Amino acid sequence: MMNLPHISPYETRSVCPENLTGEKGRGGATPLELGTARNAARDLGTGWKVNPYLHVEAGETLTLANVAGSGVIRHIWLTPTGDWRSQILRIYWDGCDTPSVECPLGDFFACGWGSYAQVSSLAVCVNPGSAFNCYWEMPYRKGFRVTLENRGQSRATIYYQITYTVQPVEEDAGYFHAQFRRVNPLPYQQNYTLLEGVSGRGSYVGTYMCWGVNNTGWWGEGEIKFFLDGDCEYPTICGTGTEDYFCGSYNFENQATHEYQTFTTPHSGLAQVIRPDGVYRSQTRFGLYRWHLADPIYFQQDIRVTIQALGWRSGGRYLPLQDDIASVAYYYLDHPNPIVAPLGTVDELEII
Repeated sequence: MMNLPHISPYETRSVCPENLTGEKGRGGATPLELGTARNAARDLGTGWKVNPYLHVEAGETLTLANVAGSGVIRHIWLTPTGDWRSQILRIYWDGCDTPSVECPLGDFFACGWGSYAQVSSLAVCVNPGSAFNCYWEMPYRKGFRVTLENRGQSRATIYYQITYTVQPVEEDAGYFHAQFRRVNPLPYQQNYTLLEGVSGRGSYVGTYMCWGVNNTGWWGEGEIKFFLDGDCEYPTICGTGTEDYFCGSYNFENQATHEYQTFTTPHSGLAQVIRPDGVYRSQTRFGLYRWHLADPIYFQQDIRVTIQALGWRSGGRYLPLQDDIASVAYYYLDHPNPIVAPLGTVDELEII
């Protein structure tokens, strides 16, 4: 907030269904007969709430924004209907044909299990009833394009607002990226890869994980590892345990209730614990985030990030787990980099 009193020459613009181009002086100008809410606004006419949302038909990819010039995306607010894992968010920088962000909608906003969980953090906020917000700064130099693909079997309705500033971009400002991955089940004695295939100069700034356990007992003994700038067999940064990396300790256990304790803070959280219900919801599932806002992990050549999946077995031995794990890795890079991780089919992404 230290910079708020400083007056800058920048201009603020916003793309939403009521101003699809973000042009100055064109908000709320959709003609009544073209509006998605034209029936509700029929007694009031153009200039009222005529086009507050858009529809995305099954199998369709809708362009949410296509903006030219240089600037910085400051805030994205979005609330959808339908299956969040079947809606794919993509962001393209500077006219690139391949996206630098490719991620299921819920996972990008730290709600990967398809059900609401409040998140109160600096980078992402998820507010009642299903309002997704992100505050990642996203610089661009020649423009940006945002699309939403509906892989579901029915129409989805989307409300959204993408707010950005028209401004010059500093030479050392990186491009925002988000890489999604999902493995179910994780092969025995194999590490889970959060990020790979990234070359260049940049900074790693955040992790979101959906962790579905397929065993009883504790699941978070595994270490996260950051392989930086040519690291091969051993990483430069090695954590001590899964809950430790997400800034918790001792199993995230509430010592009074002896249950998992959810928490959501500016930099980290266990925002969601989905507990068995005794019938069809048979497994425990967790949603965790860790933002490296105050402690970004810088790299000069390349980066690869993995995490072990470990529990306990007899004799005080570690048990390599075969869990259902999905993740989003957030990072900045000195150039727009295409996502190398295959997104997977609808069936491969489905929460089952």
